[in-house]
Amino acid sequence: MKHPIASTLIAWYGRHGRALPWRETRDAYRIWLSEVILQQTRVEQGMSYYLRFTERFPRVALLAEASEDEVLKLWQGLGYYSRARNLHAAARQVVSQYGGHFPDTYDELLKLRGVGEYTAAAIASMAFDSPTAVVDGNVYRVLSRLFDIELPIDSTEGRRTFTALAAELLDPAQAATYNQAIMDFGAMVCTPQQPQCGDCPLADRCQSFAAGTVAQRPVKQGRTKIRDRYFHYLHLQADGRTLLHRREAGDIWQGLYEFPLIELPEAGDFGALSCSERFVSWFDGVRFALKESRRMPPHQLSHQRLHTTFHRIEIERLPDIAGMLPVREEELGAYAVSRLTERYLEQ
Repeated sequence: MKHPIASTLIAWYGRHGRALPWRETRDAYRIWLSEVILQQTRVEQGMSYYLRFTERFPRVALLAEASEDEVLKLWQGLGYYSRARNLHAAARQVVSQYGGHFPDTYDELLKLRGVGEYTAAAIASMAFDSPTAVVDGNVYRVLSRLFDIELPIDSTEGRRTFTALAAELLDPAQAATYNQAIMDFGAMVCTPQQPQCGDCPLADRCQSFAAGTVAQRPVKQGRTKIRDRYFHYLHLQADGRTLLHRREAGDIWQGLYEFPLIELPEAGDFGALSCSERFVSWFDGVRFALKESRRMPPHQLSHQRLHTTFHRIEIERLPDIAGMLPVREEELGAYAVSRLTERYLEQ
């Protein structure tokens, strides 16, 4: 028997659900692509990337054949670049292990790189009619308020409780519609700030609304401490060329390109930078002139805050630095860079 909450959400979705291109297809590739792009990204921002990727790679085999540099360049500006690398790796898995066809079960989907429980449930239900409930940030928020649940959503017990509750409410006969309905409801009505409780069709069933605890739900455990880092990029210029370096594994922005970087342990100006051991070794015996130091606004990542200055330096010749690639200035746009570097280049 269909749960009354599911009936209300599905009816609301029929009137107010968003028309999105990945909802007009049963193609698992396009549904998967949209879900990866929309992780930690608003629909309004992600739409252009979805259209760009589907135009360049209409089939998963074409994405699998692409170079990592091309994938990262198309992804540039979305952030959380591990998503792009996982996207590329999973596409190659689908081609090499599944003959270019997405697996059609929840358990098999979980084996793809970067596909977690939420994404597997979304693909399984929307592409293959599997009765699997999705649990994302919107679902956590809606359920925690409807049932006034105090358990932290980022605790083991909390995740287990919300997963079971989501499965209990799911309408197996309309799994895809129900999943899309509760996600849209969380994005459009039961929002993080200023939820539309006065117009909510579930207000009479919402225990948090009755208890006055809507603003306190959902509950999260302690926040992760933010780490401050101090980056100094050297935009070297000599005869129309500059140097780039490709970031390696083990830190942020793996696989993206950047100017030579010196990270200082604390805030400092060009004077402090020029006294660092790395700067002295790079510029030993080479004449240079500092043309500009441009300090960027703090750049917030999930657990890091970057304080960054770009130093534009004219130099008689580019130094021979291991791992650095000489590039013509007019070709900088062909390289995938972080949004931080992109903002500097735009200026």
